Amino acid sequence: MITAENVWKSYPVNRDKPGFKEFIVNAPEFIGKKSGLFWALKGLNFSVKKGECLGVIGKNGAGKSTLLSLLLGTSLPGKGTLTVNGKRTPLLELGAGFHQDMTGRENLVMNGILLGLTRKEALARQDAIIDFSGLSEFIDRPLRTYSGGMYMRLAFSVAVHTDPEILLIDEILSVGDEFFQKKSGDAITGLIKRGTTTVLVSHNMESIRNICSRVIWLEHGVIMADGIPGEVIGKYLNEGGKDV
Repeated sequence: MITAENVWKSYPVNRDKPGFKEFIVNAPEFIGKKSGLFWALKGLNFSVKKGECLGVIGKNGAGKSTLLSLLLGTSLPGKGTLTVNGKRTPLLELGAGFHQDMTGRENLVMNGILLGLTRKEALARQDAIIDFSGLSEFIDRPLRTYSGGMYMRLAFSVAVHTDPEILLIDEILSVGDEFFQKKSGDAITGLIKRGTTTVLVSHNMESIRNICSRVIWLEHGVIMADGIPGEVIGKYLNEGGKDV
């Protein structure tokens, strides 16, 4: 489903333009000087099979979000080849694509359509989505009245009812009460058993350990370890992951 072969990704390093006096004094330094590049990912090689759940761990700035943007297709590799075969369903930002002045019900239909359902399919699944979210009491209220946790519950509930082939998750499981976190984890496990390929980025080692069948540890854009969750998490915490 997903194959990365020597994938690199860079971003230009922003440098403030010099003032007139600074330019005159240091002209040789600025004339002909090219902008620098920051390499967020460096030579990544990995694959994710159908029905596999890959966890991605690492400190802030390790390259996790950059990797997700490549997997989602909102950004392209600078070098190498990344192949993603399947319908991608992102859970990267709470309430992304939601409209504050629309009700929860209206938003779930709209979001379902954005995630690949037809309007008829979204309407047919709305009762199941509302029931899973536990928001029936609030579903006809404007989204601006929702808390962050309610946003998450609605967004997650829509996503898991859209028959995702590839599910991309960034930290969303760490939001909400323990009951819904467990419910979310169980839902992802069910999707994986039915063949959904999942990439989960999180600082929550317990979620990674419980849900993922394999883990990658990223550090400064490089894969430091790739293997079973217990071993990779242990190595990460012992060698470099104390400041998550």
